[in-house]
Amino acid sequence: MAVIKHQAQRVGVFIDTQNLYHSAKHLYKSRVNFQKVLEEAVGDRVLVRAIAYVISTESGDETAFFDALTKIGIETKVKGLQIFSDGAKKADWDVGIAIDAVKLSPRLDTVIIASGDGDFVPLIEYLDMHGVQVEVISFGKSSSSKLKEAAHAFTDMCDDPKKFLIGHRG
Repeated sequence: MAVIKHQAQRVGVFIDTQNLYHSAKHLYKSRVNFQKVLEEAVGDRVLVRAIAYVISTESGDETAFFDALTKIGIETKVKGLQIFSDGAKKADWDVGIAIDAVKLSPRLDTVIIASGDGDFVPLIEYLDMHGVQVEVISFGKSSSSKLKEAAHAFTDMCDDPKKFLIGHRG
C-alpha cells in the first residue's frame, strides 16, 4: 500500500517510552533521542499531539527526563510502577495508548505509534477500518513482525541507530 505524506496531513504521535527505552538499552546499550524520533516520525506534516507514556518510580529519578520531553513538545502521561506482593513489577501503557489513539483519531489523518509491541496490531486494524493511516517507528530488531506488516509504513530505527540514540558510537 502506498503511504501518502503531505504537508497538510494532521499527525498524532503516541510513544511507548518503555518499549523504546528497553530496546535501545538491550540492542545498543544506549538511550533514545526522543526529539529525533519525533522529527523523523512527523517530517514536514502538521503535528497535532505528541504523547509519551511514561512510568514513574518511587525514587522520582525520572523528573528531569519528563521535563526534557515536555521542552521538546512531547506531552507526558505518567503512571506509577506497580509492584506486586510477590515482588513482580508491571509497567504497561498499552491500553492507555490505544484508547488515546482511538479518541484522537477523528482529528487526525495519521497515527504514528512509536513502539515495536505486537499488542498494537488490533489498534492498527481498527484505525485502518476507520480511514486513519497508521505508521510505526521503532527498532526493527526488537519489533513484532505482525506489527510491521499491519502498519501502512514502518520506520526501522535500526537502519541508522546513531540518528536515534544519545551517545551511540556504533
